[in-house]
Amino acid sequence: MNTMKPSKPVILTGVRANNNIHIGNYFGAILPIINMTKRRPDEYDINLFIPDLHSFTTPIDHSKLYDSTLNNARVYTAAGLSLDNPSIHLYRQSYIPAHSELTWILDCFTGFGEMSRMTQFKDKGSKGDASVGLFNYPVLMAADILLYGATYVPVGDDQTQHLELTRDIAERMNRKFGDLFTVPKPVIQQHQFFGKDQGLRIKDLVNPAKKMSKSDESGKGIIFLSDDPKSAHKKIMSATTDSIGKVQYDKENQPGISNLLEILTLVRQDADGEVTLEKTANEYFGMDRYGDFKRIVADEVAEFLENFQNRLAAVDERAIEEKLASSEKDMNVVANETLYRVQKAVGLRK
Repeated sequence: MNTMKPSKPVILTGVRANNNIHIGNYFGAILPIINMTKRRPDEYDINLFIPDLHSFTTPIDHSKLYDSTLNNARVYTAAGLSLDNPSIHLYRQSYIPAHSELTWILDCFTGFGEMSRMTQFKDKGSKGDASVGLFNYPVLMAADILLYGATYVPVGDDQTQHLELTRDIAERMNRKFGDLFTVPKPVIQQHQFFGKDQGLRIKDLVNPAKKMSKSDESGKGIIFLSDDPKSAHKKIMSATTDSIGKVQYDKENQPGISNLLEILTLVRQDADGEVTLEKTANEYFGMDRYGDFKRIVADEVAEFLENFQNRLAAVDERAIEEKLASSEKDMNVVANETLYRVQKAVGLRK
């Protein structure tokens, strides 16, 4: 039984459909993949999918989900995504029914014990009455990847366990049924391909020991792409620093200041991709007035938000809808071919 190999290696990535996309999502997950589409547009098929089924593994306002899904497409476009490149596929997860059906088949070849060891479920599930969907979503993630023969999947530290689960499921089914799936590269090779940091990891402004996260209910430590620039300016000015009194990049002893240096580097990279963290850190090394330094960061973050929001307001809605429809048509063909191959292997089809 032969796996249908894509003509080019497939890169697959997605950001959960949610209007509250923050700058950590933007600089850590969205912009690096957009930049790759610009630098190496003809070497890979790039699947930018919008994981709308993942979006309610935890409680949300369902009346806003559909527009939140479209907002992801708008954000990709405002970030510089070319809607004309045939190697870039922009699609909604729920518009490809094979995602859900393959998930059920994969469920039946996945152990309850290995799912119970997923640390992200333990962390989120401990905060309340977790749904079966939250428990099960790593298998849906596996289906997202395996349907398209994706080789490269940029993952942060909180998703490495899920990628390894995907590899385990694929290898298990390949041993049992033959060459069903392309197995994505292991985590270490993912990091080598994308770069270990895959973009600097922005931390919470109030508690720089943890990453910036939408789960922070206060919102004081997060800068959302939808924030009013003046509001974001105030958040930066209120950011936690330290008592050392000297600007320097030292993540262990000065996590707050180091985080601000990283944020400043990233907003500058958005305008000029040649800016490095080393250059930014050297420019402000030894500065002893934290208020003045914060104001520089706050001014540039506010300017970045204003420019981004202007680009977002100017996106061509019709062009986005046409790209979604075209990609979803093509991706249904690819996904259904994989699903049918699996259905035959497990005895559901002749």
